[in-house]
Amino acid sequence: MAVKIRLARHGAKKKPFYRIVAADSEAPRDGKFLETLGTYNPLLEVEEVNLKTERVKYWMEKGATPTVTVKNILKKQGFFAARS
Repeated sequence: MAVKIRLARHGAKKKPFYRIVAADSEAPRDGKFLETLGTYNPLLEVEEVNLKTERVKYWMEKGATPTVTVKNILKKQGFFAARS
């Protein structure tokens, strides 16, 4: 089982709200996931991101790979700078 850290879409039509989740790579986008790692709201003036950084580190140490979009969100939050 390969684990990915990716976005799960929630919210209404034309008003997306995302959860950042750790999920099996074969699971559907909004389907079963292992753990919620945070939220992402792109509609606010300043994009709102809430992360459980300890849990993100845990999953990445276990071999989880973030998707391109999640990787960009983590970079904006300074996640990779803090790890070095």
